[in-house]
Amino acid sequence: MSSLLLAVFFGVTLLLFLILWLRWPAFISLLVASIAVGLIAGLSGAEVIDTVKNGMGSTLGFVATVVGLGAMFGGILELSGGAKSIAHHLLKAFGEKRSGMSLGLTGFLVAIPVFFDVAFIILIPVIYALQRSTGRSLLHFAIPLLSGLAVTHSFIPPTPGPIAVAEILGANLGWVMLAGIIAGVPTMLLSGVVFGKFIGNKIHLVAPESDGAEIEDLKTVLPSFYKILLIIALPIFLIVLNTLTSSGFLPISSEKIKDIISLIGHPFVALIIANIIAWYALGKDGGYTTDQLLDVSSKSLKPAGIIILLTGAGGVFKQVLVDTNAGRMMAESLADIGMPVIIFAFLAAAMVRVIQGSATVAMITAAGLVYPFINGQGYSGMEMAAIVIAIASGASIFSHVNDSGFWLVKEYLGMTEKQTFRSWTVMTGILAFTGFAISSIIFAFS
Repeated sequence: MSSLLLAVFFGVTLLLFLILWLRWPAFISLLVASIAVGLIAGLSGAEVIDTVKNGMGSTLGFVATVVGLGAMFGGILELSGGAKSIAHHLLKAFGEKRSGMSLGLTGFLVAIPVFFDVAFIILIPVIYALQRSTGRSLLHFAIPLLSGLAVTHSFIPPTPGPIAVAEILGANLGWVMLAGIIAGVPTMLLSGVVFGKFIGNKIHLVAPESDGAEIEDLKTVLPSFYKILLIIALPIFLIVLNTLTSSGFLPISSEKIKDIISLIGHPFVALIIANIIAWYALGKDGGYTTDQLLDVSSKSLKPAGIIILLTGAGGVFKQVLVDTNAGRMMAESLADIGMPVIIFAFLAAAMVRVIQGSATVAMITAAGLVYPFINGQGYSGMEMAAIVIAIASGASIFSHVNDSGFWLVKEYLGMTEKQTFRSWTVMTGILAFTGFAISSIIFAFS
């Protein structure tokens, strides 16, 4: 093994040591590991600093804007009760017998603008109320919701994970959205609806004692479901429209129209439009004051800031692999043994996820490792999107005790560790393998 490959191996090992053993923040750990790889691979101190600046700057120019706008959009949706509006409408439309499907779709839609843990906490009273009214296991309702939330959180922009991976790899966000939806819906159905029904019959859980707040919560006046749906769908539609137009799938001869679509369909402008509409249609029309809206917008940026910095550090790691040529050598070595890029993408993310727990860190680290594999290879937009989904699938696999999501689900559903492994952990495994299988099919036929 060459010194460059040894440098990469040492860097990944050091990253995991700093996060797991010394308990350093992932942001600092990624930067330290990147600097170590650069120095071991032969870069001078000045070259390493330049690499850090270039990697951080080139990544954050896009990611910081999109993640920030997406977080503010989600904050207004959360404040207005939009998440609960979606849940209540779909439950009414599908009926009690198909509640698993309705909750899976609820999670799928809500997690587009709202962070996973926030969305789960917002909707848990709905799950409690359904369990009490039906007598079924809490898992019958919770697993489909959790699956929908987890799938969208990992697969579909403008959630931070796929945005970060797409930017590091240079994948088009519109294609990633399309691939995420194509892979995400069947993945949610299998890991959420089908498995939720199965495990709900195996483990009977009841909702905690109620003071009546959850039942009353179901009767609260909420914003229109169709208004919420249109606002969420608008930026996705604009971004995908721009992708289809620029790639020639939609033949538009007018250069003026194409220029307008390229402007409003850029993620920056699409999310700005969505935020402005949400500010008035959900905020002002919902009776909220300007001060309340400013407050929720500011608070929503706090978790976004952590993700933005992590993504920038991931960009530094990628840039080190590029500037030292270590990534190119690693890619050539893997190509020599015949490992397809789609498999490497999945395995790299899965390895980091299982070892250190954080899906975000796993996605960002894997993206840095995969980039040299795909750089300059001429993959199509959909092939690149499939690689993003493969990384997202691997980063979702087998959530266990080193993942904060494991404990969040355990505590809110009142489960033992063993029950959480049998339900939540198995669900994330089904989600990961299903998403990977579909992304592989997309890659093969693109």
